[in-house]
Amino acid sequence: MGLKMVTAPGTSYLARGRLAWAGTSRDSRDTLFMLVVIGWTILPHLLRLSPWVAVLCTAVLGWRGWLAWRQASLPGRGWLVLTLAVAVGLTLLTERTLIGRQAGVTLLVVLMALKTLELRARRDALVVFFLGFFLVLTQFLYSQSAWTALAMGLSVWGWLTALTLAHMPTGRPRLRTAAAVAGRAALLGTPVMVALFLLFPRIGPLWAMPGAGARTGLSDTLQLGDVAQLANDDSIAMRLRFTAGAPPAEALYFRGPVLSDYDGRQWRVDTFSPLRAGSPPPLDPAAANPTPIYAYEMVMEPLRVPWLPLLDGTRSPPTASAPLALLPGQPDAEGQWRLSRPLGERVLLSARADLQPPAMSPLRPSARRALTVLPPERHPRLRAWASALQTRLPAGSGARERAQAVLAHIRREPFVYTLAPGSYGDDPVDEFWFDRRAGFCEHYASALAVALRAMAVPARIVTGYQGTDVLAVDGWYAVRQSHAHAWVEYWDEQRGWTRADPTAAVAPERILRSAALEPPPGLFGGAMEAVTPGLRQQLRRWAEGLDQRWTQWVLGYGKREQFRLLGQLGVESPDLATVARVLVGLFAVAGGLGALWAWLDGRRRTPWQRLRLRMARRVARHGVTLAPADSLRALADRLRQRHGAAAGAAADALLALEQHRYGRGGEEGLPAGWWARFDAALAEVPRDNPGQ
Repeated sequence: MGLKMVTAPGTSYLARGRLAWAGTSRDSRDTLFMLVVIGWTILPHLLRLSPWVAVLCTAVLGWRGWLAWRQASLPGRGWLVLTLAVAVGLTLLTERTLIGRQAGVTLLVVLMALKTLELRARRDALVVFFLGFFLVLTQFLYSQSAWTALAMGLSVWGWLTALTLAHMPTGRPRLRTAAAVAGRAALLGTPVMVALFLLFPRIGPLWAMPGAGARTGLSDTLQLGDVAQLANDDSIAMRLRFTAGAPPAEALYFRGPVLSDYDGRQWRVDTFSPLRAGSPPPLDPAAANPTPIYAYEMVMEPLRVPWLPLLDGTRSPPTASAPLALLPGQPDAEGQWRLSRPLGERVLLSARADLQPPAMSPLRPSARRALTVLPPERHPRLRAWASALQTRLPAGSGARERAQAVLAHIRREPFVYTLAPGSYGDDPVDEFWFDRRAGFCEHYASALAVALRAMAVPARIVTGYQGTDVLAVDGWYAVRQSHAHAWVEYWDEQRGWTRADPTAAVAPERILRSAALEPPPGLFGGAMEAVTPGLRQQLRRWAEGLDQRWTQWVLGYGKREQFRLLGQLGVESPDLATVARVLVGLFAVAGGLGALWAWLDGRRRTPWQRLRLRMARRVARHGVTLAPADSLRALADRLRQRHGAAAGAAADALLALEQHRYGRGGEEGLPAGWWARFDAALAEVPRDNPGQ
């Protein structure tokens, strides 16, 4: 049965909407409010999951909202079972499994939406409430940023409001009233939450869910165009600050996967490389070293790759807030910091680096052969060009002179550094070098490595990040996915591994000023930039600064910070046992205070209880008693039975109050002027003891 309301001509749509909302039943209103909370809770998930999940959930929630508005009956269980079976099948089709983070969250979101179609009892509502709280937690499997915490805080408030409404079964309490009760309850629990955060022992994760890899990030393979895809992502990969003196921007190379195996189309990490036999010596600050050593701190985002892209020349293991089992004791022979498993959480690192590529001497013959091999049928034009260039060099020219000759050719010819060079044909290296001459860093690095190998110079490609944002936020510089970079290392007999970055030859501003190419802003960002130039960048820096403080103060709060806090509170030599004792003591104090509060609250009378006591004293003067279990209608009947028509007005006032409180659209409190009318009606009723 639908709602039909008559409104005066000329009434605005907003006014009509308010009238229609006021005319809904309480069940419909509470259901619609719950659907809004569900939509807000699952919205971030819908942006990450397969598109069919968003379509299904939007359709189900919209259908449920229409049923609530129309006060129509719910569908049968057969439709629910069929829809659930289809959802499970689609999950298997898209995720290839029903186990794991992505598949598990998909099923939870679908179950939440479908559960709204069987809200027939309070038990069903409670299931929805607890599913909602659990879905709030699942958001942090994807992001632990300050914005996620703020959005989920609003979700928790909404769920607490819905839960409060479910425990206010009578009348029609306002949403504002329920939200205020939920907010006060949350504020009262905040001290306990803060105490648990500060004092609960920091231990490693007890379990982990298998999940998909990173959406973007470094990889153990490289094809032309891969780094350009990363450069389209402006999200932060890590944050960096130097504790004493910062090097120039052109020296900031963050070393990731080293790619030395080449099949003519794709560069790969060579897991069986003979280079694995050795490793560079650890960094010795006391040794005579002409290169300055820089101490730095880094907040690494969960890149979900098995590498730590540390600064080049980081040779000693960094200290980390994550379990040290993730970190190897030293980098491998190619300078890579490989992890035992992909990094799935933010980690705070402290390390030292001399900013130099790894040194290794001498290069084994097997390694030299592996690092100069080229597929014989690939890149014939570039191989011929490199051979001709080698014959033009002075006799006895080494690897350094050959590399400088190729870089000089890049500077001299009209090469273009661009994020969108277009698609290339079957031999992209030859086409780039001779025909198009437009590409991103991986085009230049691939061409340089091929040319050096063609001249019998051992060469490999290193991927990672180069440079940082120009402006720091609270002393921290952001390294973005758009700083993803690829460069070349070649073997020089006198100097060992030497970095050669062809990007610096064609686009020196990219290296000298960390001026990474940025994709064009979207419609909203372009409009904002047109109206107020620079505003978008300022807002982004402000938001990222807030997120950095959240990372530093909240996510970065670990065992070390916990012990330091206890030391500041006067605890000598704090350890885990001390933390446990302090926490147990706080629990005991909180439990005692809670018991005292419950006792005092049990003796407190609600406004309705006070009203009934006042009413009982009034009617007792007329020989009528009001028992605790009596309804207002029973009291009205008792007045009529004792005093007849003289009590008619007083009985009608009681029935009007009952209708106001418990009837359709009932409200809390008293109607305006009710006590005055009730007292006037009682004055017409004879008293048993007129002297009272």
